[in-house]
Amino acid sequence: MTPAAAPVGLPGRPHRHLWRYVLWGVLICLVALGGWLFAKLWFKKPPPPPPPPIIVAAQAVQAGDVPVYLTGLGAVQAYNTVTVKVRVDGTLDKVLFTEGQDVKAGDLLAQIDPRPYQAQLDQVVAAKARDEALLANAKIDLQRYNLLVKENSIATQQRDTQTALVAQDAATVNSDQAQIDYAKVQLGYTSIISPISGRTGIRMIDAGNIVHAADTTGLVVVTQIEPISMLFTLPEDDFEAVNKQIAAGPLTVTAINRADNKPLGDGTVLLVNNQIDQTTGTIQLKATFPNKDHALWPGQFVSAKLLLETRHNAVTVPSAAIQRGPKGTYAYIVKADNTVEMRPITVSGAEIDGANKLIDSGIVAGDQVVIDGQLKLHAGVHVKIASPAASGQTTPASP
Repeated sequence: MTPAAAPVGLPGRPHRHLWRYVLWGVLICLVALGGWLFAKLWFKKPPPPPPPPIIVAAQAVQAGDVPVYLTGLGAVQAYNTVTVKVRVDGTLDKVLFTEGQDVKAGDLLAQIDPRPYQAQLDQVVAAKARDEALLANAKIDLQRYNLLVKENSIATQQRDTQTALVAQDAATVNSDQAQIDYAKVQLGYTSIISPISGRTGIRMIDAGNIVHAADTTGLVVVTQIEPISMLFTLPEDDFEAVNKQIAAGPLTVTAINRADNKPLGDGTVLLVNNQIDQTTGTIQLKATFPNKDHALWPGQFVSAKLLLETRHNAVTVPSAAIQRGPKGTYAYIVKADNTVEMRPITVSGAEIDGANKLIDSGIVAGDQVVIDGQLKLHAGVHVKIASPAASGQTTPASP
């Protein structure tokens, strides 16, 4: 038997089931989405903690009077050097100094046999006495001739001849006196004295030798080391500044041992040489030192540190604070919120004492400048300031 046909215009069963499936699918998706969102919000992980601040060493910048120096190479030389030579011929009887002895100007150093020169002096003294007697007799005769001429007893020519004789004898006496003075000088040369105060060197002639005034070898060299001089050079670019400052007053220079950088003494610049050495591009200066402790020695090479000027209210920072980048020099500055700032700075070319640098611009007094720990820094990063230890390492500061 054939089933009856469905009524026309009524939906079939399959269409109703399809919509039901769609509705259930949408409902399930919404429930799943809501559950996922709920789970995500419920089990959400807390955000990671911010990175810890970077520990750095910082130092407050101060302003004050800063000495500015120029440095150069120098050589110490004796203030005076004299080679003591004999000035007469004879036998060197005595040497009265010790090698390396400090002597004063006028001290007796050696003695040449004085007897031949004493005999010459005695001879000319006797000759003068004889000629003085002749002069006295001639003057008496001249007085007689003057009386006789007034009485017309003798010719005037005879009186004139006697007048000339008196003048001749007087000249002879004067010549004798000159011979006496010369003999005394020669006799004095037998005593060899030090012309300056200083220190004797190595004895070059021993007692007992025959010495001559024409000998080229001296007896000893006396070197004055108190005071003492130093010649040093500076680049010609510094000439204008040095010349300006030395016109305002004497400049102070310190001699420094090149081996251990130990100061050896302070002196005063005497002069700036009158020309620049074109072969080296340097200017030469000369300074003098009291050298009371004999720390400086002739021929010694030293470093010279010239105090050019003192800048007032100048800003200095440790050399470790200065960084260099593609855009020039800069430094890290710790701000009030403990973040750092990369600040461009201008470093002066002037040399100052110690391990600091003079700043022309970019840093002012009161700024906290980072002196250690810059490797991990960049602009805006948080930092914690540590206090420098005595060894140069950094340790966290106590809270």
